[in-house]
Parts: sequence; structure tokens; C-alpha cells
Amino acid sequence: MRYTDRKVAVLGAGLSGTAAAHLLKDEGAAVTVLDSAEEKTILKTTIEGLRARGIEVICGPAAERDAARYEMVVLSPGIDPASPLGQSFSKRGLEMIGELELGWRSCGLPVVAITGTNGKTTTTELLAQMLNACGQKTIACGNIGRPLSEVAREGRDLEVLTVEVSSFQLETITTFRPSISVWLNFAPDHLDRYHSLGEYRAAKLRIFDYQTAEDVAVINAAESLPGIKARVVTFSAYEDQADFRLAGGAIVYKGTPVLRLADTKLRGSHNIENLMATLAVGLARGLSFEQMVPSLCAYEPRPHRLETVRELAGVTYINDSKATNLHAVEKALFAQTRPIVLIAGGKDKGFAYDTLRPLVAEKVRATILIGEMAERICGDWRGAVPCEIAHSIADAVERAHLLAQPGEVVLFSPGTSSFDMFKSYADRGDQFRALVHALKK
Repeated sequence: MRYTDRKVAVLGAGLSGTAAAHLLKDEGAAVTVLDSAEEKTILKTTIEGLRARGIEVICGPAAERDAARYEMVVLSPGIDPASPLGQSFSKRGLEMIGELELGWRSCGLPVVAITGTNGKTTTTELLAQMLNACGQKTIACGNIGRPLSEVAREGRDLEVLTVEVSSFQLETITTFRPSISVWLNFAPDHLDRYHSLGEYRAAKLRIFDYQTAEDVAVINAAESLPGIKARVVTFSAYEDQADFRLAGGAIVYKGTPVLRLADTKLRGSHNIENLMATLAVGLARGLSFEQMVPSLCAYEPRPHRLETVRELAGVTYINDSKATNLHAVEKALFAQTRPIVLIAGGKDKGFAYDTLRPLVAEKVRATILIGEMAERICGDWRGAVPCEIAHSIADAVERAHLLAQPGEVVLFSPGTSSFDMFKSYADRGDQFRALVHALKK
């Protein structure tokens, strides 16, 4: 076994860390899981499952003070390398890899890896559905659903893995080499973790580091990406020179229409590009457009992504809780053709909203702001659009209900993370949906 008798520390007791710990145990390692959180805040079943297999678990301040000798460290993507726990191990000069790298070393399958500031999950799901429908067995994993290390443990009868990868996961790769990489887009995000936009971009660009001329890179033609060694296939809903482009209401490949947009259930230019990227991957995997198109037309968008919740008294309520950065809000605003009452705000991630000011002035009639960012957004947009500050999501929905006029849209597109008020973007989206359904005429 690959890690027999090696003493390995796994930092983080979440889904990724737990999956890494179990994989390492399968491979014969002596494993210790360390997490700065207090044990009572971690799922009891998680800790019991680890300890039942002889995996040591150290929580709270004791994790940061742990001075045991290790030969290797595996970092969960949720643990910032600059955190006290991360620093206490990086200073020791040990081999340090991420959970993605660990899973890759054990999976033994070709990987399609998808990154980008927005659209990763939709594209990963589109790809998985399409590949399976075309007879190429795969599973969507990585930053979506199940960690790669968990999938690698199972030894499923799969042909290829469809892996969503985040900047946090890519920070710590050392050999990770997707046979097909996908770069959807890039926009400001995660400035609460990175010191600069350049540092965030550099982390994402690592997806191409270990590719060779035998591999394929599917990239947005609007992006300038340096030093790609793989064969490049381009797409764009805006650039005419891309391999996959938009013309006459259809996605066109090298001059030939291959998918009519009216036949799909996805809307907005961002989703057109997600479809283009999916088609490009399928082509690289040897599929024909005739094979691919039916499953793409059948794809149903997931909740919290421009999800129409309800129409009430002539007002349409849209849940776009998955919008966790400004680029996502921009796409959501562009997708609307009617006046908007916008609900936005949440956790302070370190970026300003002033770049959206011209678009907000053009598309939005009124805004209702929530969370840590409410006052800052109000300042950035002062004079461009009327702003109100709500004290809760329930207050925001009620204010929007009173403000919105027939023929308008109430758009919940926060533009930042949710952890100041909610468990996750899904939690806040679920709450928004429930509150909208509770509204009376």
C-alpha cells in the first residue's frame, strides 16, 4: 500500500479532511486528524467514524499546539494555509499536499477538471449528465458533492471523473494533471482569503500547471491565459473568433450550428458559455454533437441559480442565492429584461460593489441590502439607485413585496457569501423561497 506505516497529519475534519483520512487509512498510514474547531462543534458521527478506524482526532487549541512528528501533511481546502493551524505545520518543512492532490494520486482515472469564478457547478453537472447519457460512466465530484478522495476509495467502474476544482484546492497540487481542463471565467472573489486579485488568479491558473501537449484546455476566448501547454479549444458568447460561438440563436462550432438555445432549459449568456464548454469537452472525449445534444436539452437547472420561485400579483420572484460574488450578480442583472427590485448583501469578503454601479443604475429600480456589507454597498451605490437596509431576510422579502410593482422582478442575488447570517447559500436560498411562498396578495 502506498502510505504503509507513514505518519500523516490531516488538517480539517470536514468532508474533505474526513475523506482524506479514510483514504490514507486504507493505504496503510497512521493518521491523525487535527481541527482548530472545538470537538462539540464537529459532527459526532464524523469523529466516531474516524476513531472507530483507529484514526486519532485532535480538536481545539490542542490541534494548533500538537508537536508530534509527522512525515506528511494533507490540507483540507477549507483550512487557510495562513491560519494558525496551517502555519504550525508549514513551518516544519514537511511535504504538504491538498485533499485534491491526494485523491488524484489514488484515482487512476482520466479527469476533466472545471474551474472558474462562476458556473463551475452547473458545468460540472451538465458534463456528468451528458457523459453518462452518452455511455461514458462518470461521477460529478470534487468541490461539488463528494470529495475526490472519497470517490477514489470506492474503485467504482468509471471511465472518467468530472471534477469541480476551486482555487483553494488548486493551491496545494503537486502533480494533478487533468486530461481536459476547463477555464470558464475569472472575476474578483475570495479577497477575504487572498491578499490580492493576482494571488487568487494565480491559484486558479494552477489547473494548467501539469498538463502537456497530449491534454486539452477548454478556455473562455475572452480570457488572456499565459503558458498553456495543452491543445486549446475556445468558446465565447461574445467573441466571434472562438471555436464555439453564438450566432442566430444557436451555438455554432466552426461555422456550423450545433445546439439551438430555444431547445434548452438554461437562460442567460453565462449559461450559454457553460453549454459551450460542455460541448467542447464532449468533442475532446470523442463524442458527436448528435450524441450530446439530447441530454443538454433535458438538463434542469438546480435550485438557487436564477430559480423562478413564484409570480404574485404580477411580480416574479427569483432566487439567485448561489451568486456569491459580483460577477454572478452582474450575470443575473443582465439576464433580466424587466425592472428589478434587488436584494443583495451578506458577508464582507473584502471587495467593493462600486464596479456594479452603472449596471445597477440602468437595470435596478430599488435595492434592499442585508448583512455585514449592507452599509458599504449603500455607500457604493448612493445616488445611483434608492437603497434600504433590512435587518433580516424576512424583513428584506417583506420590503421587496411592498416595493415591487406589477411587471417587475424581485431578484435575490446577494453577491457575496452567506456565513454572517446563514449556514450556506442553500440555507439562505431555502429561507428566501419559503418566505416568498408565504407572502399574501
